[in-house]
Amino acid sequence: MNKNLFNYCILIILLCFANNSYSQNPLISHIFAADPSAHVWKSDTTTLWLYTSHDVPGTNHHATMFDYHVFSTKDLINWTDYGRVLSVDDVKWGVSYAWAPDAVYRNGKYYLVFCMFEKGTGNFRTGLAVSDVPQGPFKDIGFIKGIELGQDPCLYVDENNTPYIYWGAGGHCYAAQLKDDLKSIINKTKVELSNQLNEFFEGPWLHKYNNKYYLSYPGLPDNKWPEEMYYAISDKPLGPFKSMGKYISLFNGCSGTNHGSIVKYKNDWIAFYHSTWLSNGKSEVRNLMANYLFYKNDSIKPIIPDTLGLSKGNPTKSIIFLEAENAQASGGKLVGTKVESSFKGYSGKGYVSGFDYRPDYVEVLVQVAKDMEANLKIRLSANDDFYADILVGVTMLAGWEGLKINKTNGWQEIDFGKIKLKEGDTKIRFTSHNYNAKIDYFKIEPIIK
Repeated sequence: MNKNLFNYCILIILLCFANNSYSQNPLISHIFAADPSAHVWKSDTTTLWLYTSHDVPGTNHHATMFDYHVFSTKDLINWTDYGRVLSVDDVKWGVSYAWAPDAVYRNGKYYLVFCMFEKGTGNFRTGLAVSDVPQGPFKDIGFIKGIELGQDPCLYVDENNTPYIYWGAGGHCYAAQLKDDLKSIINKTKVELSNQLNEFFEGPWLHKYNNKYYLSYPGLPDNKWPEEMYYAISDKPLGPFKSMGKYISLFNGCSGTNHGSIVKYKNDWIAFYHSTWLSNGKSEVRNLMANYLFYKNDSIKPIIPDTLGLSKGNPTKSIIFLEAENAQASGGKLVGTKVESSFKGYSGKGYVSGFDYRPDYVEVLVQVAKDMEANLKIRLSANDDFYADILVGVTMLAGWEGLKINKTNGWQEIDFGKIKLKEGDTKIRFTSHNYNAKIDYFKIEPIIK
């Protein structure tokens, strides 16, 4: 068997395993996502968060990236997708190319740091959006001043509470200290790190281990695609840095790009990155990957991507969890309805009520990689038996008479059974025939075969 044929066979085997329900890489299988930024917030060290970009199914270009998603887990097996948390449509200065994001907790708020093409110039800007909760949705508050061509931002806060930002693409990497409000850099601190980083191309990420600062990034070996993951170390956050080599080399099913993060979670170090295992090698639609990371002195031991990932044999599961009160901010709608918070026991920040007329509704957006089945559950409250219309895409779950729903004893999660989701975007609309109905959240459980 020649070498090319052998490599092809290995790739097919890997992809078969990757789609097996007992694999853990790809990490999340119901959606195409990339550029994972991993964080463990001090307010809850039991939860790991991923802030990612989103690839549109069927696309052939990264210009079609329009929004961001957030995922969380408490055990590296069960994951929650909070849906769209920010899109180009929500950013008044942005027009397209919603590429790699990062996040930070600062002064009681959670910030999403992201990049988009700016209207009128076509240049990348580094944007800032804010939320009271780590899962968003996030509200745009403008772009960070002093950063030109601000692609692929990483925001790092040192132990002394000093914020730093790193950005760059096309072989140029920059870093600077940020002002306390994160809205602009301190100009005199700006440095270019490009010449210190072997084969640097884009996507810097900073973490600290044993009093050393590790700057990891996607690089182009000999200026040739695809990208591999490199790293460098320093005694100071702004360098100078010493190049240390690669920690993820080419692997079967890799994307043309790579982009990742490194984080400590429950005493383990983990490297997050992306591949094309779900799309069978199509580089414009990527999926999230993760493996444990190990050090030897100051060096990172090379990672070889595998299907086991972080699970040690346990399959991953994921749900899509959409708070009804966030519908409008997350790609859905409230029509004739309103957000309230007087009836206690709800999750999130409130619930949707005000179904005064049959056309009034709450609608949420669900985004998936492929046509699939899912289980739909809705947490609601109603004082009396009532009828409701539930529209999934263009399919009504019942006829003209609607679905009969029994009165509840306070809040109750109702299982509406299997629904069909279409590749890409599906809207789920709930209309109540009863004035006193209240909707807390929608839970969609993808059935991955």
